[in-house]
Amino acid sequence: MAGKTCKILGAPVQAGTDVDGCLMGPDAFRTAGLKVALQALGHDVSDLGNVTPTAVNAAMHHNPKVHGLSDIAAWIEALQKIAYQTAQNCDVPIFLGGDHSISAGTVPGIARYSNDLDRPQFVFWMDAHPDLHTLDTTASGNLHGTPVAYFSGEDGFDDFYPPLLATVPPENIFMLGLRSVDPAEHDRILNGSIQVHDMREVDEQGVQAPLEAFLKRVADAGGALHVSFDVDVLDPGIAPGVGTAVPGGLTYREAHHIMEILCDSGLVTSIDLVELNPFLDDRGKTATLMVDLCASLMGRKVFDRSRGDR
Repeated sequence: MAGKTCKILGAPVQAGTDVDGCLMGPDAFRTAGLKVALQALGHDVSDLGNVTPTAVNAAMHHNPKVHGLSDIAAWIEALQKIAYQTAQNCDVPIFLGGDHSISAGTVPGIARYSNDLDRPQFVFWMDAHPDLHTLDTTASGNLHGTPVAYFSGEDGFDDFYPPLLATVPPENIFMLGLRSVDPAEHDRILNGSIQVHDMREVDEQGVQAPLEAFLKRVADAGGALHVSFDVDVLDPGIAPGVGTAVPGGLTYREAHHIMEILCDSGLVTSIDLVELNPFLDDRGKTATLMVDLCASLMGRKVFDRSRGDR
């Protein structure tokens, strides 16, 4: 991957979850050497620090389980605007969570910029969960389970979340690594057009064929690709630093293979790295792995396959 201009932005939000610690995620990525790793690959990297949202007073929701609504609404409003602005000023914005609710702000902001360029927006959702709940269907009330429903235009967010600056059509969303899906989300997937590859399919088919088919669709459409990478898509044996660990996730080799395929495609235009919880990590193991995976996505290789000198 030729040298890119990259801007890093932290979003230390944990109002979308009920497990403390992921607000320390952005600084853990920094401590693990994300900026240095990307600079070593020839990229021009600036760290813009952490976003600070302005307070929003969201309406009370009738679902008594919902919590942190005003905080999440404030983060979404701030991130939609700053993601749009950042995309205008660099090749690859990289957003550091915080919980996965940040994508309710980053994705619409990025999609707005893609609309300006008349490019369709695609999203590669790497997660153990589909995050397809609305405020009505969430049983936990944890709003990090709602971003995909929101930015794909599902009903039920008006008057609670900020107005969307842009949406992503469900058919432009590709999910890989799912293994924890609630009934309401299951029904939404079965009756919708999001492309889903759960861990059973990964076990049966591998990651390469479905991912390359999706990337061909993006390329043929002249699309922009946002990668939203949740730590919990990885197996907790290799990535313990996450508050929503689900056994049976991607292996080290599968994850690096995915990153290298994405890198080779040249299609990735923005990235979320989310749900890193340093409080639950083992001596920085997860943070270091995530930095290594991001480096693979941005061009780090064991050797250059194009040389043909093996």
